Amino acid sequence: MREQQQKLADSDVQVLAVTFQSKSVAQTYVAETHLRWPMLVDPSRTVYRAYGMGRGRVRDVWGWSTWWIYFKLMAKGRRPHGAAGDVHQLGGDVLIDPQGRVHLHHVGRGPADRPTLAAILAARRQEA
Repeated sequence: MREQQQKLADSDVQVLAVTFQSKSVAQTYVAETHLRWPMLVDPSRTVYRAYGMGRGRVRDVWGWSTWWIYFKLMAKGRRPHGAAGDVHQLGGDVLIDPQGRVHLHHVGRGPADRPTLAAILAARRQEA
């Protein structure tokens, strides 16, 4: 999604990253990846539970789609980071308007399961 940062900004989509890792791990990640979005540290996983993001199965977390993502990152010259913490914690994408209404709620089945930029922008247009 970071590659699409300008398109998101042009559509007035503000991104907030959420992690269950510790503050120090999150700070290291932000520094190493040059993440420009704000990051919420949620070690108790309150936000994850609120949006139904539980634990993934081994085959989803370490399946072919995950390895394909790692391969594409390396082809771009980026080095994947080693696993840290609970690698089975599922993530997702949630698009919330300024009034707090949810317009897109996607719980990933693994690290490679993300909505497309087109789906995010379509949800954003429906919100307007």
